[in-house]
Amino acid sequence: MQPLLGVFDFSLALIRRGFFAVALALAVVCGIDWLVRTRRIGPFSAIARFMRHNVDPLFRPVEQRIVRMGGLPSSAPWWGLVFVVLAGVVVISLLEFMRDQLAYVVAAAAEGPRGAYHVVVAWSFLVLRAAIVVRVLSSWIRIRPSSWLLRWSYRLTEPFLAPLRSIVPSLGMMDLTPMIAWFAMGLIEGLLHRAL
Repeated sequence: MQPLLGVFDFSLALIRRGFFAVALALAVVCGIDWLVRTRRIGPFSAIARFMRHNVDPLFRPVEQRIVRMGGLPSSAPWWGLVFVVLAGVVVISLLEFMRDQLAYVVAAAAEGPRGAYHVVVAWSFLVLRAAIVVRVLSSWIRIRPSSWLLRWSYRLTEPFLAPLRSIVPSLGMMDLTPMIAWFAMGLIEGLLHRAL
């Protein structure tokens, strides 16, 4: 399993460098496109014609969304760059998380049944924490709880959040039960890990 982790680490390093190179190249393209859009580069120059013909169609969906939200079309390249950087951060973070979980499973496999127990406990609480995060974020965005995207998080968290709500008073519009449940899960997980 150690060679597999080595391959994963090498691939992750390549992906990081690739995303950085793409973001750097896109930053240069976005800078030039912004200069053309704000007329700092002449609109009839070869660079401007090239950007309007080849690059602007790629940014058109971003530009339309920005205009609908009341923004300036000239900021479309920068928002495109922000999207690519955030997508890169999310992809790299997910891959690093997968690598950490793989290393955890490899280490747990060496311990036998005790290690398997620890993996099951850790992953169970990881899923519950993810459900709490999804539920809290959805309350900020105002997505219906019956939506198929959120139904799983409500089914997993409601059995322990509902009893907490009857005990913990709410502070106006703020519901503290997800935060209390988060800390309680940390304590319970620690106890379960120490139990075996």
